[in-house]
Amino acid sequence: MTEAVSSPATPLYLRIAENVTRQVASGALRDGDRVPSLRQISRQMRVSMTTALQAYLWLENRGYLESKPQSGFYVRKPFSTLIPEPQYETRKSAPAEITTDMVLSEVIEAANKPSDISFGVASAHPDLFPTRKLNLILRRILRENPHHSARYDFGAEPLRRQIARRTLSMGCALSPGDVTVTSGCLEAINLGLRAVTRPGDVIAVESPTYFGILGSAASLSLKVLEIPTHPREGMDLEQLERAIRGHRVKACITMTNCQNPLGYIVPDAAKKALVELTARHDIPIIEDDVYGDLAYSGLRPKTLKAFDQKDLVLLCSSFSKVLSPGYRIGWIAAGRFNEEVKRLKLLTSVATPSLSQLAIAGFLESGGYERHLKKMQSTFARQAEQIRNAIARYFPEGTRISRPAGGHMLWVELPPKVNAMKLYRAALNEHIGILPGPLFSATGRYQNHIRINSGSGWSPEQERAVVTLGRLCERAR
Repeated sequence: MTEAVSSPATPLYLRIAENVTRQVASGALRDGDRVPSLRQISRQMRVSMTTALQAYLWLENRGYLESKPQSGFYVRKPFSTLIPEPQYETRKSAPAEITTDMVLSEVIEAANKPSDISFGVASAHPDLFPTRKLNLILRRILRENPHHSARYDFGAEPLRRQIARRTLSMGCALSPGDVTVTSGCLEAINLGLRAVTRPGDVIAVESPTYFGILGSAASLSLKVLEIPTHPREGMDLEQLERAIRGHRVKACITMTNCQNPLGYIVPDAAKKALVELTARHDIPIIEDDVYGDLAYSGLRPKTLKAFDQKDLVLLCSSFSKVLSPGYRIGWIAAGRFNEEVKRLKLLTSVATPSLSQLAIAGFLESGGYERHLKKMQSTFARQAEQIRNAIARYFPEGTRISRPAGGHMLWVELPPKVNAMKLYRAALNEHIGILPGPLFSATGRYQNHIRINSGSGWSPEQERAVVTLGRLCERAR
């Protein structure tokens, strides 16, 4: 394999990737062909194995290659020719009050009703969590430290130390003092918003975005400006800059790793450009990285915080998606807003439960976290592909499906005549839970979109539920 001609400024992994795509385009590599091994690429191109893997993962994420366990990487048709991704909406918007409260209230009420198949709730199957090991750690804490909860815990030092150590893999170098422990990631986002905005301010968000962010903005009387977002590349930075100049944006909220609901991982160059853009205007970024550990590649993607030179990025995350949703342990590293966030945490909820903090710290100290992650990553990647293929088979012609790079969310664009709210209600009658697209927009967009949680497993019952959803699409027109 000879090296393709690229600009000297092009990253090495992209030069390798370009070479492969040109060989596919020329017919030198055809569908089903095995491409050179990572070791061969490393030797031939005189690059590290990590760079070679980064190139192949970039190609896999865009549908040029597929990996087969114990075998290597093979050429496949570009993904867009197999199952098209959701269309990229480029229309502009103005700052808006939140209009999704009524829809959200209905969904919350429905969540309390029993459903046989839940594709709606953003949680993995209980069997995927390390419950047994956490329970053993809890028993040890109860035995060795019976007074564990006899005082207010403003952030257990063992946990903050473990979080700080883990941020090295995110491209950061945080200290335990940089970390404020919260009750889940959403409290971290709320505290961040309160620290950098005031009622009536405008904040920029991705479109679509996680509805919890919209709920937080509504509770704080903030106006939301939706920025067009590409299903693989992330927020449109040109549109964001125009919005900043035209609407006095005071903060930006983004999820660059395993975004909910689109599932993309923003390339490092785009992350750096986003941080530099907002820094020029002295605008803080609240970074939601709750799914960052669940990248399918196994390589922990960098956070925006890794490129932060002005301490303007407030990095938020939690262990709810990886270890235990019910423990409600999150955290925020708020940079220059650290002291204000700590003050707001004290005024809001004083402290976070001690036992949950100590149990998670114990799990991290035990050294089993990375092994656990690998299991979740491979499971989520497999389940996402299974459900995507089922949707492609059973949903109406014209359906488009996201191709996530991590996490366990699928964003499904239905044919224009299908109404997501009608489909949502019809599915409830069949005891199937989904989430309608308008929840993910401040202005009620995405009337023909739904979000599917692919993390709850795959079984014949779930396949039958997908068949039923496809049939219900005809009634939801």
